[in-house]
Amino acid sequence: MSDDLFAGTEAAARFVEVALPVPLRRRFTYRVPAGTPLPPVGSRVAVPFSGRKLVGVVLGHPEAAPEGVKRIKSVAGLIERDPVFEPELLQFLLEAADYYLHPVGDVLRAAAPALPTEALRALRQGGFLEDGEALAGPVVATRTELFARPAATPEGRVGASQQVVLALVAERGEVSVGELRAHVKDARGVVRRLAERGLLTVEEREVPTDPFFSQPVAPDRPPEPTDAQREAIERLTRALDEGASTHLLHGVTGSGKTEVYLRVIAEARARGRGALLLVPEIALTPQLVHRFRARFGDGIAVLHSALTQTQRALAWRGLRRGELHLAVGARSALFAPVQNLGVIVVDEEHDPSFKQEEGFRYHARDMAILRAHRAGAVCVLGSATPSIETRFRADREQVALSVLPSRATARSLPDVELVDLKRHGPGPSGHPLITGPLHRALERCLADQGQAILFLNRRGFAPSLRCEMCGEVAECPACSVSLTEHRRAQVLRCHYCDYRTAITPTCPSCGLRGLTPIGTGTEGLEDVLANVFAPAKVARLDRDTAAGGRAVESVLDRLRRGEIDVLVGTQMVTKGHDIPGVTLVGVILADQSLAFPDFRASERTFQLLSQVAGRAGRGEREGKVVLQTFQPTHPAIACAKHHDYGRFFQAELEARRELEYAPFGRLVAVRVDAGDERRAQEAADRLAERARAHPAARAGVVSILGPAPAPIARLRARFRFRLMLRSPQRRALRAVARALADRIDEGLGSARAHVDVDPVSML
Repeated sequence: MSDDLFAGTEAAARFVEVALPVPLRRRFTYRVPAGTPLPPVGSRVAVPFSGRKLVGVVLGHPEAAPEGVKRIKSVAGLIERDPVFEPELLQFLLEAADYYLHPVGDVLRAAAPALPTEALRALRQGGFLEDGEALAGPVVATRTELFARPAATPEGRVGASQQVVLALVAERGEVSVGELRAHVKDARGVVRRLAERGLLTVEEREVPTDPFFSQPVAPDRPPEPTDAQREAIERLTRALDEGASTHLLHGVTGSGKTEVYLRVIAEARARGRGALLLVPEIALTPQLVHRFRARFGDGIAVLHSALTQTQRALAWRGLRRGELHLAVGARSALFAPVQNLGVIVVDEEHDPSFKQEEGFRYHARDMAILRAHRAGAVCVLGSATPSIETRFRADREQVALSVLPSRATARSLPDVELVDLKRHGPGPSGHPLITGPLHRALERCLADQGQAILFLNRRGFAPSLRCEMCGEVAECPACSVSLTEHRRAQVLRCHYCDYRTAITPTCPSCGLRGLTPIGTGTEGLEDVLANVFAPAKVARLDRDTAAGGRAVESVLDRLRRGEIDVLVGTQMVTKGHDIPGVTLVGVILADQSLAFPDFRASERTFQLLSQVAGRAGRGEREGKVVLQTFQPTHPAIACAKHHDYGRFFQAELEARRELEYAPFGRLVAVRVDAGDERRAQEAADRLAERARAHPAARAGVVSILGPAPAPIARLRARFRFRLMLRSPQRRALRAVARALADRIDEGLGSARAHVDVDPVSML
């Protein structure tokens, strides 16, 4: 198909400004001749670019061509007649791209639904669809479902089954026949008869097949809120009618934050407004989705990585058309096209996984605040251990604060015992990481028919292997990290690039038999516990056991049913799980994360310990926590023992103030990598020179730290250097960062570089 698909005279031409998915921080202009429909702002078009066709998003309709440009190519085709981005969402995405200094076309590509198969095929063949109906696409991996809505109040008698259906539909507003089958026999027949009497309206439509909807869920009965919950609900409900605002819901583990979310979202829906719930990792929170389905039914878009492109497109379309009003998902769900957005909830707002570390490096929590502000919505940030920055803003009344100081049940927070690993050696098992106090606590727990969770943030059998003959440690050939032993699979693996090699009986360096495991991972700990505490049933939950489908939920279901006595895991066991039978939590190395080269290491340690401790004692019986540590007096450890967020917050705040770290200063990281170490170093030096030459740096307003080798100096066969910009003044910091982004756009030879605004990871 010709580039001049929309043929016409240049004098009659109109223009569109298009964002393209290319690594350039600029927009491109194309012409649309007179007599041809002008693609609306927010719609997707195909355009010629550098000898191929790309899909871009229309951002505007300039009245004239850019000055100095002699030849402007024509738009090749329109992908959909209706905009894929409405004004509210498009403006938010443009602001997000600007804030993070990221190419806007790449941002819009990340936020848009996948292209239909026909459109992709046409692009590959050099042509394009001309009918503008590409969005429909093929419908696969879906089913049709009948939905019932209330239509009228019954004036005559109705049967018992009909009463049940009418009550459920009146409570929910819309219920699928699939859900009704859990409550009445012949649900389809009952619905049909009610529809014939004009008491219900029914609609049959496609819904995606999704593991989160594989089992029916009975409606729940909302519990009576505690006084603290009621106060938070009333405050947030008032906020729905007052315009955009941000609220921190600071509630201890088990205090009922989820019930507050449910009530506020219900209030938003009652006002005809949509809602968005962001969670750190959707695969770890099926129980949360279960609760939302029980309250709101199946009219929910659950957005997660296991969805097919078609399922994602269907969810997007359901939200875009207003058929679905609630979206639940991890950080990328922030871009869901929820109509008339009324509330955004960010659960566990402190969690670092809300920061995207590759490509478009946005922070979903921070951008949720921005989107809520632009949409006139309420943003609720919930956490038992709020980030230092969020709590600081709340104390300065920049964010409204509601506190849930105690658990929603009669149970108090669990008792925490510190075990000093400098004083306590191995217990009866002989294993150095199972001390006497932990061993005895496990014995008591199992004797009382309780369940235990043991947390160790190291996967595999052993973190590394060392040869006792020559002293060499087995390392990844592509990364400057040791290889982890996975004994059951008989492989050594790199947890960064996934390099694998078979375990051999002899050392690759000296050829002698002397390879010895160093340290213990979850696989090794699982084996020890299974032997020592037999016949107790021991299981493991980490990235190795959680691959695919409902693996995480399957393990947690077994734990809930009492089929697992002791669950060993990484931080996957710390997030959002409510298992009433768990009465003991053990942390094997409580200070392990304090050694990370990151100014947030102390904060993350406290948060992690508080979260995992909160898994204990959530049922009828009291809980106990055992923290094993080499640093029992460290503030993160000592404050976690007493569940004392306030004392930790003040201590950490003072440490940050002295060093001008957040919330007293801001950071921008510039990371450089190349296949050759010298070229990576040279590129980093050139960027540092550009930064130091900036007036804000020369005036001392912006500090330039580095460049220096990154903490992991080599990753995936590329050498890495890091440059840090720091300043208490946001505007000056952004000016220097933008100058470096412009320098990166000019090219760095074979080296690559990217700018990370407000970095979370220091690696």
